[in-house]
Amino acid sequence: MAVGSSLLLHIDEIPDWSLPIWREAMLGVDWLRLRASRVYYGLGIPRGDKSPVVVIPGFMGHDCYLLELYLWLWRIGYKPYMSKIGQNAECPNILIERLLATIDRAYEDTGKPVHLIGHSLGGVLALGAASLNREVVGRIITLGSPIRGPRVHPFVLRNAQLVRNRIRRNKHRRPAHKPFEEDCFTYGCACGFACSVIENLPKDVPHLAVYTRSDGIVDWKASQTGDKKRDAEVAGTHIGLVWNAEVYRLIAGKLACGQETKKRRTTATPGHRAHAGNGNLVAGPLRKTFSGGRANPRAG
Repeated sequence: MAVGSSLLLHIDEIPDWSLPIWREAMLGVDWLRLRASRVYYGLGIPRGDKSPVVVIPGFMGHDCYLLELYLWLWRIGYKPYMSKIGQNAECPNILIERLLATIDRAYEDTGKPVHLIGHSLGGVLALGAASLNREVVGRIITLGSPIRGPRVHPFVLRNAQLVRNRIRRNKHRRPAHKPFEEDCFTYGCACGFACSVIENLPKDVPHLAVYTRSDGIVDWKASQTGDKKRDAEVAGTHIGLVWNAEVYRLIAGKLACGQETKKRRTTATPGHRAHAGNGNLVAGPLRKTFSGGRANPRAG
């Protein structure tokens, strides 16, 4: 299977005070526009084919805030699944294991490729899951995800440091097959997960990256793949991307394209994983979520 080499960029962790975080207060407008739109009621969009779709929350978020998206997917004819990863504020190596279990269950339930929709950091988890479980993942849709590096508002970086500290304090509670690493939740973590460069994502995994130039949390340039065929711009807030009518329209169109493509393989074995030893799931498909190397921070 063909694989893409270094799809994204190695970027330093840099606080960006220029991001208009105050605009996130307008997320209610996104929600109201969604409720007033035709797409919310399933009008003027392709219907689903009962394919499974897993929705994945962003950093510090839980599945519950994705309920609107979950119910809409169900109404238009898909079989949605919550990610079941808990709060997205944990070692990515642990979160990815939980997500892979949900993907396996969705595949076993339906026998169809599993589509992934990830909001913010949830999109990076989705890409990581696809690189590990290529044969059962269908399409990937990322919403405001920092896939080109952690160019985010300082508020996010402060919370990331709090998560690092909590992981370190609770290291004695970790499962035996997920030993604590001193560099956990940084680019140097030995588990190899720590985030935003996809080295092993197959070229034949369709990916739609949605971004908004008025994003107040993530630099919108970091939410693009650099491929115009894969990137889609919408108006709205970062948080409101999960309640955005235009985003829903893009999702419906992207998922419908999958109904016309055949499975990459006629059979797949859920549960097959690429391991890095010591219980780690990821040998190196992802790099630099919240910390980075020495690349030009403004590249791309």
